[in-house]
Amino acid sequence: MTRDHYLSALVVAFAMLWMVLAIAPYDRDTWLLENVLLVLGVVVLWQTRRALPLSTMSYSLLFTFFCLHAVGAHFTYSLVPYDEALRSLSGMSVTEALDFSRNHYDRIVHFAYGFLLVLPVRELLVLFAKVRGFWSYFLPLDIVMSSSLLYELIEWGAAVVYGGDLGAAFLGTQGDEWDAHRDMALAGLGGLIAILVVLAVNHWRGYDMTLEWFKRLGRIDGPERAQ
Repeated sequence: MTRDHYLSALVVAFAMLWMVLAIAPYDRDTWLLENVLLVLGVVVLWQTRRALPLSTMSYSLLFTFFCLHAVGAHFTYSLVPYDEALRSLSGMSVTEALDFSRNHYDRIVHFAYGFLLVLPVRELLVLFAKVRGFWSYFLPLDIVMSSSLLYELIEWGAAVVYGGDLGAAFLGTQGDEWDAHRDMALAGLGGLIAILVVLAVNHWRGYDMTLEWFKRLGRIDGPERAQ
């Protein structure tokens, strides 16, 4: 399967999931708010797939994150029935086993934000900002953490503007006054784990996977050894 065919398959799969989840969401207003950035992101990535030639791995990671977010938007993050789904499949309850007092789906997605977006961000920095060596590992993590902070500010602003039940549902703190701090910490942790994995794989292979990808596309020149 060619790269274009693979990307088309991802788009079709996501569109089908998104349309199913667009049917009778738990709260239509919250769903609309949650989907603004999601739909914008998908459109931008599709329109720039040739100008921003990310690897198929990066597009797969982004696809996974978008799917997680679409599920959260359908149910609202505070009400995603992940525990019920796991119980029906395995008979085990994560909430009971770990003595959770809240729905942690939002925590999962914030961790996934850091873990799944570090590689795509790194590829963009390597290609357009020409970062190499230490900075090619540090800056993606820095951007993921700072954008996580920015999103928390956007959530807070939306909650202030809309107020009431809609603002509370979009913010999704579930009564936790440290919710934003924990969300940002988890995004940072996910990003740190992912960038360490990328670093380890590059050194194990003896070359930088990202540099190799862009060299094969003819977008950059230079050594392939891991830095």
